[in-house]
Amino acid sequence: MKRVFATLAAVFIGTTACADDVIKMAVTTSFNNSGLADVLLPEIQKDLGLELQLLVVGTGQALKLGRAGDVDAILVHSRKAEDAFLAEGYGTHRREIMYNDFVFIGPKDDPAVIKGVPTAVNALQNIAEVSALFVSRGDDSGTHKKELSLWGSAELNADEFGAWYRAVGAGMGASLNTAAGMGAYIMSDRASWLNFGNKGDLELLYSGDPVLFNQYAYLPVNPEKHGHVKADLAAKVEGWLVSDKAENLINTYKINGETLFVFNAK
Repeated sequence: MKRVFATLAAVFIGTTACADDVIKMAVTTSFNNSGLADVLLPEIQKDLGLELQLLVVGTGQALKLGRAGDVDAILVHSRKAEDAFLAEGYGTHRREIMYNDFVFIGPKDDPAVIKGVPTAVNALQNIAEVSALFVSRGDDSGTHKKELSLWGSAELNADEFGAWYRAVGAGMGASLNTAAGMGAYIMSDRASWLNFGNKGDLELLYSGDPVLFNQYAYLPVNPEKHGHVKADLAAKVEGWLVSDKAENLINTYKINGETLFVFNAK
């Protein structure tokens, strides 16, 4: 348990709300690293009159917090894990909010020659074939889960890789920093990469395969499992996240002219 809470980074917006007007939401590090949280949270507070406290963790840890009743809702991006959370009765439902995509980042000289390959699996096969340095988040996050599934599609097992494969057990920003320092390849969500300031010798080398689609979804924690969760406030936040205002803020959020997320709530 100590390890779980040591990894949490809480973002607090506002200090004047009473305890009844505070809601806790676990969100992925990729969402927070994108900078979109800094755009949305002040507007949520202004429009709803509540304080939204974010616990910034990987998807796996976010789901654990939901199962423990330590948060009122989660915003994550790993469909298989989300479906398991719902099947176990810990969430009331799943609401898709927005999407972007995963991309492969690497050194500009591209020693594994992944630029221009036909598929994401081909890119990983090339990296493994030459044992090029690769940084994995290794933290049970949605990004990590997706990366492992892609290695599996390439008929490769990350547990059997040599020293070239570095699982760092860290969030997206810290993992990108490690890759930049090592001159290594890494898989990132596009938003975190665009908002990352320490690119060094790295650049975006591969994207566009449909398997790299990255959906974010909102899951309220089930009050039947944890009677203390604030289901009413979670419903208010959900209503705001699927509103026309949220759609405009999400779709118009850009860095250097590039859109980071696409709103697709229904």
